[in-house]
Amino acid sequence: MTRSTVFAPFDIVEGDRKRGIVLLGDHARRELPEEYGSLGLPTSEFDRHIAYDIGVEAVTRELAALLGVPAVLANFSRLLIDPNRGEEDPTLIRQLYDGTVVPGNYPLAPEERERRLDRFYRPYHDAIGAMVASVAQASGQAPFIFSVHSFTPVMQGRQRPWHVGVLWDLDDRVARPLIEMLAADDSLVVGDNEPYDGALRGDTMYKHAIINGFAHALIEIRQDLIADQQGALAWAQRLAPIVEAIGHRPDIHEVRMFGSRTGPV
Repeated sequence: MTRSTVFAPFDIVEGDRKRGIVLLGDHARRELPEEYGSLGLPTSEFDRHIAYDIGVEAVTRELAALLGVPAVLANFSRLLIDPNRGEEDPTLIRQLYDGTVVPGNYPLAPEERERRLDRFYRPYHDAIGAMVASVAQASGQAPFIFSVHSFTPVMQGRQRPWHVGVLWDLDDRVARPLIEMLAADDSLVVGDNEPYDGALRGDTMYKHAIINGFAHALIEIRQDLIADQQGALAWAQRLAPIVEAIGHRPDIHEVRMFGSRTGPV
């Protein structure tokens, strides 16, 4: 894991904000600030999905470059605090994750929880909010938000058949065409709200897209397909024309309030 004296909680990938698209990578990196050491875990645990979404940083950076659009990446491991959870979510700071006990998170004093929110979680979400507002202003239209994640081929001993999944809540303006265009490739098994459900109150899409009425989708790519640079580039090249085409649809850049299956917005 890379260490630095000054730890930036997020990274901005610059791009043409007039294009009206924002890319996000909530779980792109596995780093920890120096004062947290390894949270009491062996270094090998940071090679696993519990620490980050394998392959996502490379896919997001490549996709941003191909599209010429900006991206915001979280720089900290989700073992420190998970930026894709609501502040009140019990899995915000995990003490046990996929069979691994995280000693540095147990016990966790309320003051330490607030410290992580203030130093890492909130600055990352502030950066997303600022980017979304900047893109809206530069483009003169509602932005299209596209979040990149990855998932394990096996979970709790069960094989996951999907190559890629698209997560969404009630607003399917991006999800429907994205699923259709991916599924046009007969070699792909495409999940619709698989392997997770896109309705998660307080998550990144909820905070920055759903409550604002912005078109959005979260894509989950199977990790073994993007674990190396070649695979990441191939998936970025696959996604770029699809995201480009969706971004040209007029309904994508309209504010539409759909609410959420998690409850009233």
